[in-house]
Amino acid sequence: QVQLVESGGGLVQPGGSLRLSCAASGNMISDHTMAWYRQAPGKEREMVARITSFGSTNYADSVKDRFFISRDNAKNTVYLQMNNLKPEDTAVYYCSRTDGYWGQGTQVTVSS
Repeated sequence: QVQLVESGGGLVQPGGSLRLSCAASGNMISDHTMAWYRQAPGKEREMVARITSFGSTNYADSVKDRFFISRDNAKNTVYLQMNNLKPEDTAVYYCSRTDGYWGQGTQVTVSS
């Protein structure tokens, strides 16, 4: 049984930064692709960033050069560094192990 627990969300002003963490338990993440998704009110869930077991990354166009995904396999944790946040980044952010496990989500609100 894999459990993913996100943390680090909150309220931030436009232009600010947040770092989300996703701590995994029950199974190691080192052999798996991990991803961050987000879902804004009234919109479909969308992939934000993905990192393979080899460390290759890819990003949604809307967050390129602002968001950065990383992983610490020793800590069984994945991170999402979010810089220059915009109001349109407001959403619930979910961590995912791409073979079908999801966290409960953490709210990110960007507002002045």
